[in-house]
Amino acid sequence: MISPWLMAALAGGIIIVGLAVYAGILLARLRQQTQQRQQAIHRRNERILDSIRTIAMAVRDDQCNLSEGAIRLTNLLNTLQFSQPKDFATDYPGLYDLYDRVKEMPTHEARNQLKRNERMRQDLQRAGFEQELEAQIKIEVARLVSLELPGR
Repeated sequence: MISPWLMAALAGGIIIVGLAVYAGILLARLRQQTQQRQQAIHRRNERILDSIRTIAMAVRDDQCNLSEGAIRLTNLLNTLQFSQPKDFATDYPGLYDLYDRVKEMPTHEARNQLKRNERMRQDLQRAGFEQELEAQIKIEVARLVSLELPGR
């Protein structure tokens, strides 16, 4: 006959082994989910990066005006996800400066609602900003055309 102490120790051991197996399964699932999440982020970053390169080429080749390019590029750069935050404003100060200057200007339907003289005033102001920052932005978009994600 098995002593009650031995039965309790055996039952405890079975419970501990069961919990260890369950913990191992949970850790494996967590590792798999983390890996899937990282792959999804990488795929998303690659799609965003393709858009950044395309817009940068359009700005470089004068197919897109500087203000529109600055708005689109800064917003896309800000959506890239990294394990450590990246400050693109220091890497591309011309783009971010132009963005800061024109971001409050109305676009699309709101712009069409403005009086003609107000629209012209804003267009002249925007053109002045673009002219002031054009040389720096052209250098920055040339770098963005070949931008790569870290770790590649």
